[in-house]
Amino acid sequence: MTTVSIRLPDDLLKEADKHARELHIPRAEYIRRAIETLNAERTARQRRDRIMNASRRVRAESMRVNAEFSAIEDAPNA
Repeated sequence: MTTVSIRLPDDLLKEADKHARELHIPRAEYIRRAIETLNAERTARQRRDRIMNASRRVRAESMRVNAEFSAIEDAPNA
């Protein structure tokens, strides 16, 4: 495990210490969990954005295919 040194505003560190005490975990564990949470949120947001971009790219084609299926369903001799 790598050691990292960071500078934090006093009020942010006090708040982190308070929450860590409430959770009965060391400060380092609290900060580690905070980073893990933010990383997970960022990864999920990036995944969602990639899916939405892919969806936008295929939307026009999907609408065309849906229109073809609708035409077939409505055709009496299909």
